[in-house]
Amino acid sequence: MNTPEQSNAWYREPWPWFLMTGPLLAMLGCIITIYLAVTRFDDQPITAGAVKRGLVVERVEGGAPAAEPAAGPASTRP
Repeated sequence: MNTPEQSNAWYREPWPWFLMTGPLLAMLGCIITIYLAVTRFDDQPITAGAVKRGLVVERVEGGAPAAEPAAGPASTRP
């Protein structure tokens, strides 16, 4: 008669660790990306030839800032 083998605890098996490395590396990469975005590229000045309107940066012909755009649908909200 065969006796069943004793199974090890889950943390002593190699497969759970192998399967967890992918998501852990993705989380680490996300944390590093967020850190770099916040610390190095936070408030960079706009170079000549561009105008920032809200969150949009537009290139301006001739290097001088253009006049404000006409009232559009977004600015006509009550």
